[in-house]
Amino acid sequence: MGTHESRVAQGSEERTGGTARRALLGAAVLGAGGAVLGLSGTAKAAGAAQAAGAAGRGGGGLKSLPVPTVIGHRGASGYRPEHTFGSYQLALDLGADIVEAGDLVPTRDGHLVCRHEPEIGGTTDVAAHPEFADRKTTKVIDGVSTTGWFTEDFTLAELKRLRAVERIPANRPHNTLYNGRWEIPTFEEVLRWQDEQTRRRGRQVWIYPETKHPTYFRKLGLGLEERVAKLLRTYGKDKRNSPVVLQSFEPTSIERLNKLVDNPLVVLLSGAGTRPYDFVEAGDPRTVADLITPKGLREIAGYAQGIGPTLDLVIPKDANGRLTTPTTLVADAHKVGLILHPYTMRNENPFLPAEFRKGTDADAYGDAFGAFQAYFATGIDGVFTDNPDTGVLARDAFVNG
Repeated sequence: MGTHESRVAQGSEERTGGTARRALLGAAVLGAGGAVLGLSGTAKAAGAAQAAGAAGRGGGGLKSLPVPTVIGHRGASGYRPEHTFGSYQLALDLGADIVEAGDLVPTRDGHLVCRHEPEIGGTTDVAAHPEFADRKTTKVIDGVSTTGWFTEDFTLAELKRLRAVERIPANRPHNTLYNGRWEIPTFEEVLRWQDEQTRRRGRQVWIYPETKHPTYFRKLGLGLEERVAKLLRTYGKDKRNSPVVLQSFEPTSIERLNKLVDNPLVVLLSGAGTRPYDFVEAGDPRTVADLITPKGLREIAGYAQGIGPTLDLVIPKDANGRLTTPTTLVADAHKVGLILHPYTMRNENPFLPAEFRKGTDADAYGDAFGAFQAYFATGIDGVFTDNPDTGVLARDAFVNG
């Protein structure tokens, strides 16, 4: 998740320096599962409700999850290279209610793999493979010219020769310790991993995959939605209460999925002035600002169960990067029955509202707990975070006053 977000922020993310990151996982890293987080009161009750509702495949559906729901963004990507089984596994160990596994892009031979973008030069060691040097090229994806290596130019067997690396090492130098340890997972492997973890942990494990650039891939003859639906049907995870939430920045991708599967569906929303790329291709002049009006939200509620807005649509920032007054988006969405899972909370200074930053080091932690409290107070139903342990502890503090 975060395609549009990354276009705005990735440049600043990767230019920032700093070496004083406080790599504090807290006591959570000493054990696995939510128990080691010392949850109390309401948070414990929510966890118990989730476990109780996990009988069968998905139990009570979305209603079985704690609120606010903590979603591990690309796993626990604050601590491990994103979209790896190391990152996914740690997200569960740190108490995430759902793991965003993963951002789905196709290979040349039609398999779905988990990468933040189809361009893999920044998230794998492909540049170190001389046999793939001639695959480097420039493509235009959703109107943006990008140079690198692209999943659709590789077979699955070729991609499996690569290993994942940290995407933003300037902000997360400690994560580079784990470069090269994990391969690129397929979506089918994720579905099997989900079942294995559900059995091992005695509770239903949830995942939250995203269709990436669906219009772009459909024009290449690599339609994503049909491939996703086929795999979900194969593994019996295409039902209303199945523990798989599907998301996309392109509303028409969610509309297409709505006709193929019964899973919970979420429309992702970038900045108010942006246009979903399927709208651009279709000549639809509407922007995200139009989609978050009461009329736009009613339309979304006709084919989806939720929205995933950027945090700035929930609480805008002023010119100095400080939070201002919350919008009416939460109330407006709830009024038409939509849940809200905004993105993305991160612990490092550059990604926090200005009033929650501490010092100037780009890899140092600010007051992430304070920022979580500000967003939770708006009534959101959950949040994507690179740091699931921080999110769980912040939720515990919030629900217990």
